[in-house]
Amino acid sequence: MHEEDGGEENSTRVLACNSADAGEPESPKDPVAKLCGYLTKLAGKGPLRGFKLRWFVYDERKCYLYYFKTPQDALPLGYITIGEASFSYDVEGDEGQFEIRTAGKEFVLKAPTRQVMQYWLQQLQQKRWEFSNTRGSGQRDSWTSPTPHTGLVAKDAGTTLSSSSLRPKRPTLRDIMGTGRGRSAESSSPSSQTTPPAECNGSRTNELQLRLQSQEQELTRPPRSSLLHQELVRLLQQTLRSTQREIQPAPGLTPVPGSTPVEALLLERDGQVQALCCQMERLALEKDSLQRELKGLKVKVGEINEQLSMLMETIQAKDEVIIKLSQTPPQGADGNAPPLQDCSSAPPLASQQQEISNLKDSVQGYKSQNKFLNKEILELTILLRNAESRERSLEVKYVALEAKLCQVESKYLVLLQDLKSPVCSSSEQSPAREVISRLLEDALDNTDPAEHAVFKPHPVSEYDVFGFRTVPEEDDEEEKLVAKVRALDLRSLSLTDPEVSVGVKWENYLSSTMNRDMVHCPELKALMRSGVPHVHRSKVWRWCISYHTRMFRDNLAPNYYETLLGVARDKPNPASKQIELDLLRTLPNNKHYSSPGADGIQKLRNVLLAFSWRNPDIGYCQGLNRLAAIALLYLDQEDAFWCLITIVEVFMPQDYYTKTLLGSQVDQRVFKDLLSEKLPRLHAHFDLYKVDSSLITFNWFLVLFVDSVNSDLLFKIWDAFLYEGPKIIFRFALALFKYKEEEFLKLQDSMAIFKYLRYFTITILDWRKLMSIAFVDMNPFPLRQIQNRRTFHLEKVRLELTELEAIRQTFLRERDTHTDAGPLCSDDEEDN
Repeated sequence: MHEEDGGEENSTRVLACNSADAGEPESPKDPVAKLCGYLTKLAGKGPLRGFKLRWFVYDERKCYLYYFKTPQDALPLGYITIGEASFSYDVEGDEGQFEIRTAGKEFVLKAPTRQVMQYWLQQLQQKRWEFSNTRGSGQRDSWTSPTPHTGLVAKDAGTTLSSSSLRPKRPTLRDIMGTGRGRSAESSSPSSQTTPPAECNGSRTNELQLRLQSQEQELTRPPRSSLLHQELVRLLQQTLRSTQREIQPAPGLTPVPGSTPVEALLLERDGQVQALCCQMERLALEKDSLQRELKGLKVKVGEINEQLSMLMETIQAKDEVIIKLSQTPPQGADGNAPPLQDCSSAPPLASQQQEISNLKDSVQGYKSQNKFLNKEILELTILLRNAESRERSLEVKYVALEAKLCQVESKYLVLLQDLKSPVCSSSEQSPAREVISRLLEDALDNTDPAEHAVFKPHPVSEYDVFGFRTVPEEDDEEEKLVAKVRALDLRSLSLTDPEVSVGVKWENYLSSTMNRDMVHCPELKALMRSGVPHVHRSKVWRWCISYHTRMFRDNLAPNYYETLLGVARDKPNPASKQIELDLLRTLPNNKHYSSPGADGIQKLRNVLLAFSWRNPDIGYCQGLNRLAAIALLYLDQEDAFWCLITIVEVFMPQDYYTKTLLGSQVDQRVFKDLLSEKLPRLHAHFDLYKVDSSLITFNWFLVLFVDSVNSDLLFKIWDAFLYEGPKIIFRFALALFKYKEEEFLKLQDSMAIFKYLRYFTITILDWRKLMSIAFVDMNPFPLRQIQNRRTFHLEKVRLELTELEAIRQTFLRERDTHTDAGPLCSDDEEDN
């Protein structure tokens, strides 16, 4: 409800009132008494602003402070939302004047005395606290919005305001006389501690006539509650729509007499899905309302903090003045105490003492005001925390419901697939089998025409948030169904993971480092291991790359990348041919690199050409294209170029991507040592069946698990890798084998083990369990141990390569000797 009496916004001077309307709220000791009374309020705009006397009544059900022109009015002029309001008063202002601030509005009211003002403020604070506690417990017990209150009772007037009595009724003379008698009786009751003036008793007839004329004028005016009516109609329409959705049966899902148990089960699951959808809609509406409420509370807390800082500065300045005046004795012109003077010097000293007394009174007033504001800040902080906790609980319930919906849909698809292709199939198809086949076709059809669809499961997007394809493009129907089930399981896990709490922690950390760079610390390490949110990954990756390449970039020109790119465009490059051949084979299942005209192809070409000119010894090696392609999903070309340098020149050992792949071979031997140490049973099992794990793990180390795990897990591994370095690869390689160790031990055939090695990483979906294995079960995991093992195996590999080179040179010499003995000829030539 909005203001309708000329834009009343503040309060003013105290007007004369009778004993029942003296502005003193009714005694709280009365069990049926309500918080009500007369207060003055500022109304009007511009030069016409003035104070008007209004009757205020507090409604406990809505936490509203309604104000009327008179206690006999049925419709209020407006209301103040106390549940979201803050209170303050000025010590140096008018006596009894205080302010109530709500979202976007400010009301300045005035009580007859300071004691009455303090009573109003204490009662309103208590009401606001009781309402916030009641609303918090109600929202925790129920997910639905509370039913609108039906009325407001004004005790002095004896009038009830409800949704059924919003239309004003024409009062009769009998009603007015009854009201007058009621007021006279109430004024003369013991609770009224004053006596009405004699003039009011002497002119009762004129007063009744004036009241009758005012009521007739009010009836001739247009209704003031049109906005309230619109809000009530909107709420009723929204309730009606939600009720219709709940009670409306789904078309085509009514159980048919004599139906099979399978059909009854399907109908039951459809009903569960529809009920979950309705709950999700209600929770979404409640979440929006809580977010608006939280935003308003944050604005209020900021305003109160500003006021508090200003008041503290003022109090500090006045305290300094008081201390200076009280400690500094009066001095003469020569610096000594002044001589005794006559009575003419008494007035200045008396004025100073009077000023000191006034300052002490002001300090005392500011202290009481400061205590009041501190209490106000504490209460608003508690309200803000309660609102945030309610919002978090609703978000958790919302994602849990959505995850449950995805699980139901996944089971629905599996059930349909099993019913379509049973183990024992009959030669003749029954009608039930035909219906199930039709349901399966409708569920797998993405177009889903409305005239044929009986039930539509949650659609699986063709691409995920990173651009990778979720469903195979040209596989058979069974493989597509398995891919859709895996996509739904991934989405269910992503909805139930603690992404909300992780996102809040990242928001708090990044806000604390807004004006400075991030630094290496245990807090940031823990956050990186829990995964970087999608919205912040570009910023965090850019900082990690800048931190590791600072030693290179400080000694180079600012446009170093552009210079290398210009050289690559002007001069031919030996690696350019191989780069062109591998561009479309980089990430064919990602939409950014799936076609020659995709947006990522040209960026990838530029990054690889620039890197080949910086490192002519390496040039281009298969695997660098995938590293650069993953970096380009979150970074621009220059940052992706420096990301490639970070991996090749900072993290990985020397000769890791050269033609001999010396560093890669060394890491495979180090990994086998760690596998025998951390997973001895699995290592013995591989040795028993002559299985070489490096056939699979070599690609893991070379391209950092690209195309080996699902996309969500891949980027979480990259988050930790860009922060901690190459030992993350060893951690996750061991964690993948640990995750599926029992499945490997069940296989008793080398071919079966090799076959399972090729695809077992795709079946790992629970990234939280994998993270726990990598960072908890694999501990201790010192980097010094990896470096020592690398040094040991490097010497062995170099010795083996030296022996192979000696054998090669011996073979070449023998071949040259055989060639000098005579030219080689064919068998036909020898016969001739």
